[in-house]
Amino acid sequence: MCAVEEENRQKRVASAKRTTLETNIEMTLCLDGMGQFTGSSGLPFLDHMLALLAKHASFDLVLLCQGDVEVDGHHTTEDIGIVLGELMLEAMGDKRGIARYGDIILPMDETLMLCALDCSGRPYLHMDVPLPAVQIGSFDTELVEEFMRALAMSARITLHLVLLEGKNTHHIIEAAFKALARALRKALWREPGSLDIPSSKGVL
Repeated sequence: MCAVEEENRQKRVASAKRTTLETNIEMTLCLDGMGQFTGSSGLPFLDHMLALLAKHASFDLVLLCQGDVEVDGHHTTEDIGIVLGELMLEAMGDKRGIARYGDIILPMDETLMLCALDCSGRPYLHMDVPLPAVQIGSFDTELVEEFMRALAMSARITLHLVLLEGKNTHHIIEAAFKALARALRKALWREPGSLDIPSSKGVL
């Protein structure tokens, strides 16, 4: 591999714009970042979760979003999940050298969250995460599953999230995002110098 190819491989950065009648999104993602989130979704609670995701996955994430939040947060939350998943898939490239699998059982106070994922190219979401409250501030908590589904489908990952213990809705959602982040961090870690594709098929 030449020096330029190796430099480009090391960056793992992707950017995109998505414009619909409901949202206008610009996003840049670096998988090998410093854990920084800048910008805004227009939904403060979602911004909090995206900041946690970036921090614990060691992603750098820049987001500019204008959405029809005067209707509700559904379109904005789902479309951000779609774009983030698309950028993850693009930044992963051919997936050479990645661990591929990531999992964690993550505690947060009374909450215990299991997350396991596979960067398999086969999109699937299993989410068994009951949420006691229907809203946190102005954010509809049912949108957490919409975000996770959009991300899993667009990134083409198999994603399992299961709540083992938990009562506080804020803690449960925060634990889900942190667990996702930590599992992604494991799965996307690359062994230095490895060009192996982690599949007996030779492609992911």
